[in-house]
Amino acid sequence: MKVTKLVSTCDIKECPTIYATDRGTLLVQGGTPTDHGLRIPAHEALVEIPVELIRKAVRDNLI
Repeated sequence: MKVTKLVSTCDIKECPTIYATDRGTLLVQGGTPTDHGLRIPAHEALVEIPVELIRKAVRDNLI
């Protein structure tokens, strides 16, 4: 899979980030919350990102 960085909250690798793939999907990097109280299937995960990351991606016409 080819991954391209679209938008991030900083320039280092350990920040919330949105990536595009060559599969026509998005990958999201962020924190893994544990206090949500939801039932998530074992093959899925929740990722928490700042709302500003989405706003920045939309403002920059990336998604």
